[in-house]
Parts: sequence; structure tokens; C-alpha cells
Amino acid sequence: MQFQGTADYIADKDLMVAVNAAIRLERPLLVKGEPGTGKTELARQVASALDLDLIEWNIKSTTKAQQGLYEYDAVSRLRDSQLGDARVNDVRNYIRQGKLWQAFTVPKKCVLLIDEIDKADIEFPNDLLQELDRMEFHVYETGETIRAAVRPIVIITSNNEKELPDAFLRRCFFHYIRFPDAETLTRIVEVHYPGIKQTLVRAALTQFFEIRDVPGLKKKPSTSEALDWIRLLVADDIDPATLRGDARSVLPKLHGALLKNEQDVHLFERLAFMARGQGR
Repeated sequence: MQFQGTADYIADKDLMVAVNAAIRLERPLLVKGEPGTGKTELARQVASALDLDLIEWNIKSTTKAQQGLYEYDAVSRLRDSQLGDARVNDVRNYIRQGKLWQAFTVPKKCVLLIDEIDKADIEFPNDLLQELDRMEFHVYETGETIRAAVRPIVIITSNNEKELPDAFLRRCFFHYIRFPDAETLTRIVEVHYPGIKQTLVRAALTQFFEIRDVPGLKKKPSTSEALDWIRLLVADDIDPATLRGDARSVLPKLHGALLKNEQDVHLFERLAFMARGQGR
């Protein structure tokens, strides 16, 4: 079982090595990188390439590890008991399976995505150590043990918002997705927009990387934002010649696709004002 990338996802050699190493070791693959560099999409493409089902667990700040295993609805059971409902005689009627339960009980290997694990509480990764290591957990209400019949491929993403515990990191194979260089990003654009004018792509990406290199930028534009921006340039039939020149001397065209906070917009406005004052 080897991941070699897909026609819709440009994966470099190091990333493919990381995916295949995690599969071989049967360890979770922890993927970090800037937002918008394709971490979540990687899991979807691995599932597609290997013809496996994908189970996604999207983590929020309020998510608890127990929710990934199961949730027991004691309130509904109490209400039903007061109403004389016969369902109360079987506690299984009030247990909702979590994403790990689903991944452990599918009949064949699947891909389990735990997306943006760093959004949750700091104890969240530690609370999943045993379950991800042993691929089993106990259901106290029924007394049964849920054990993975086939070990899933686990891909965990993080935007580095919080440091993850060492004990958790030891159990993972780690890979950092570096921001793509100009050549790789050109290939990514071609995948999303086949046949696009190369003169526009070159001019747009030149300005895009100049924008990312501006000192003091609070949020650098990501790969996904570059794709959105280029899509708008194509839709508006922007002349590539108008994109040439130093990005710091003028506010970028359709800058709302690239600059996502007022501080960065004001930064470029100041740079453009200073450039005009210097006669540039």
C-alpha cells in the first residue's frame, strides 16, 4: 500500500515518504504547516489514491477526546424512563458512536483524519494516547471493549497554534509541509486551472511571492489564497503587464483575496504612499 500522489494533489517526494512511512509503521502521521498548504486535503487524497473510506473528525475548541470515542446521553434515557419508553432497558440506545469508534469498526482499512488537533484543550492529545496506540477503548456503560479489526491510517493535522505533548509526539510520525516554491506552486495552479495563460501565472506568482516577503506582514497569504486570487485575475481578464513591478509600490489588485486583516492592508497603503513620495 503505497501513496504516490494523485493527479489533483501535488505531493513532493518527502511528503510521499512520510505518508508511506507512517503506513508502514502503523503510526499516526502528524502533519504541520501554514494554514492553506493542503494538510486536510492530504488525508482526502490519500483515501482517494488508496481507494479507502475517509472518516473526518474536525476538532473545535470545545471538542473533548471522549466525543471521539462515544457519548452517553443520560438525559434522554432519564426522560424516556419517566415516559415509560421500553428503549431504556437497553443502554445501547443512548450511546452515540464517535469517529474513532466508527474507524475501529469498519470492515476494511480506512483513513481517519483528526483535523486541527491544536484547536482543542492542551489535554486533548494526552487523552487519546492509549486509544491511538492500542487501537482500542472500553465502553463503561456496556462493559464492552471496542477494538480495531483493521488498523486505520490516522492523519492528524496541526496549525501549530499550541505545542503538543511530548508523549503524544513520540507516538507519531512527523512531517512539516513547507510552503511550496514558485515551481511547485505553478504546478499546483496548473492542476486547478488547466490551460491557464502562463504569462499571467508567472506575473501573478512573482507578485504573490513579493507580497509574502514584505517585512511586517501579519498574515502571509497561503496557497489556497493564491489560487483564489489567480481565479479572480482570470475572471476579470487582468492584463499580466499590470501585475509587474514591486508589490510594495502599489496595493495589489483584488487584494481582498490575499490580505485578510486591516493591519496588512494599511501596511501596503503606507508602502505605496512612501513609494509615490520617493517618485517611484
